[in-house]
Amino acid sequence: MTKSIYINDDLQAIRVQTREYVEKEIVPRAGAWETGGVPREVLDGMATLGFFGLRVPEEHGGIGLGALASVVFAEELGRSTFGGFTITVLVHTDLAMPYVTKFGSDEQKERWLPGMVTGELLTAIAVTEPDAGSDVAAMRTTAEREGDGFVLNGTKMFITNGGIADLVFVAARTDPTAKGSRGISIFAVAKDTPGFKASRALEKMGWHASDTAELIFEDVWVPQANLVGEENRGFYYIMSNFQNERLAIMGQALGESQRALELTIDHVKQRSAFGSPLWDKQAIRQRVAIRQAEIDAGRELTYHAAWLMDQGEDATRHVSEVKAFVGEMANRVLYDCVQFHGGMGFIAETAVERLYRDVRIASIGGGATEVMLDEIAKRL
Repeated sequence: MTKSIYINDDLQAIRVQTREYVEKEIVPRAGAWETGGVPREVLDGMATLGFFGLRVPEEHGGIGLGALASVVFAEELGRSTFGGFTITVLVHTDLAMPYVTKFGSDEQKERWLPGMVTGELLTAIAVTEPDAGSDVAAMRTTAEREGDGFVLNGTKMFITNGGIADLVFVAARTDPTAKGSRGISIFAVAKDTPGFKASRALEKMGWHASDTAELIFEDVWVPQANLVGEENRGFYYIMSNFQNERLAIMGQALGESQRALELTIDHVKQRSAFGSPLWDKQAIRQRVAIRQAEIDAGRELTYHAAWLMDQGEDATRHVSEVKAFVGEMANRVLYDCVQFHGGMGFIAETAVERLYRDVRIASIGGGATEVMLDEIAKRL
């Protein structure tokens, strides 16, 4: 791949190190994780190598990089072809940990970040509910003041890492009288807190290696010290971190799309039909070519949005464009990759079949395409 103008030597080193790690340590082993989940020792090993500290400030054990580092990291994890493994890591590094690095107090950073970097504390973020997904303001989970803390009650749904996380950042309504977006707060809840449980693991179409759970909160008391940021400011924290979340998972989708297309090119150059390789068929060559052009366009759009964020700019429109464009593009790419594999693309032993299932969530999770298009339209 031609080096982008957005990728400096540090980011290229992260790309090389991550790709080497994925090819050596993940690809040969991850097939077994599709039924049992990612082993904790694998995540601990990644932490030891420094992968969990890319976005964490140096004073807390990380290396203090920005959104571009997250995109590059996610892209290379996506190339593993095991989406469940990739999202298990990204939920910790890019969906949950930023609530501490961006909004946490100095005391909270000192208390939690070192363990998050070393892998001792695995994290998750619990926003989605049975009746509240992209419509965050519609959430019903409540947090009522009691003594020097709050009592949480409610249910969260589709929570990645929910059943394995040591610390979950939970969004709850702290002011029932306020307008939907103005009465939400974020709380850090430890897995052994009385009244908090992962009630059931959810079976999914894809991402089989990832833990996805329904979380129940029944009179869960959390201390004031576990309120992240300011009370009633949680909605704005969620909206802010959505930008980071969307870039990371679209980085994953880019890596998955690129690897799937590479595997498909190899296949059609070797597979013969009607006396010659499939690659000799103009219809196939040209469709592969346009899909590569779309991946290249999506990558540069993603890098540009991440670069804007790293410059401190409001990149909401650009990130929404990334989420809408790359999410849909990834599904088109994988459709064609399965199609050009023919019958083998429908067989579970092939990487493209797994990627086809895994990448379907790219246009849903973190903000559905339709929601993203409205976000773009508001800014036109």
